[in-house]
Amino acid sequence: MNTRTALVTGASRGIGRAIAIRLARDGAAVAVNYRERRDQAEEVVEAITRSGGRAVAITADVAIASDCARLVESARKALGPIDILVNNAGVFGKGDLADFDLAQMEAMRNVNVDGLIRVSRAAAADMRAKRWGRIVNIASIAGIGTATTGTTFYAATKAAVITLTRRFALDLGPDGITVNAIAPGFIATDMAAASGASFDAIAAKAMMRRVGTPDDIAAAASFLVSEQAGFITAQVLTVDGGRTDFIAHS
Repeated sequence: MNTRTALVTGASRGIGRAIAIRLARDGAAVAVNYRERRDQAEEVVEAITRSGGRAVAITADVAIASDCARLVESARKALGPIDILVNNAGVFGKGDLADFDLAQMEAMRNVNVDGLIRVSRAAAADMRAKRWGRIVNIASIAGIGTATTGTTFYAATKAAVITLTRRFALDLGPDGITVNAIAPGFIATDMAAASGASFDAIAAKAMMRRVGTPDDIAAAASFLVSEQAGFITAQVLTVDGGRTDFIAHS
């Protein structure tokens, strides 16, 4: 992967941070996108450069159309045409039918769905020119249908991510571009800890009897963007330790 350039959205912490560091370790130059946490993004860049890699931190809010175009252009100018895109940026809003909040739903959709579309479209131009590319979308097992209350509309946005993954794979496959999704289970991040969820209770729902780590997701992303995964596209790779609490399996 020594000649590849990767863009990871929402990469200042958690899953995005782990993916950025892993792709740099694999040899890619990495654009570390962040919205507000500049210090944390710079720490990711420092960790990469300290290990001999190339990286740059770029601020952009993927909920804003003009930011998405600027993000890709800035990454291209700093590191070269985009070969690999990981759409990791996402927001979570708690809610079910009884307490539906349209403004909250729009905020989630603007980032989780619309932002993914905009950044993918901008980055795909470079990939099409090279006739090689990898797009990995970070979905969620919520979008597949875990029986966790309070996640209904978040799940709807992640189900959209899964559908878009398959449709983008159809659109871009003739250009040599693979598009896949990772559906993480519960991952031990700062955000997860702040939610107040019981890690022990969630671990009990997994066959592996633990929650996931950001590195678990980074390892999956590393494989999906590799040459070894060149004939894998339109797939959703579930990385959840074998969660058993699904509404249905049909």
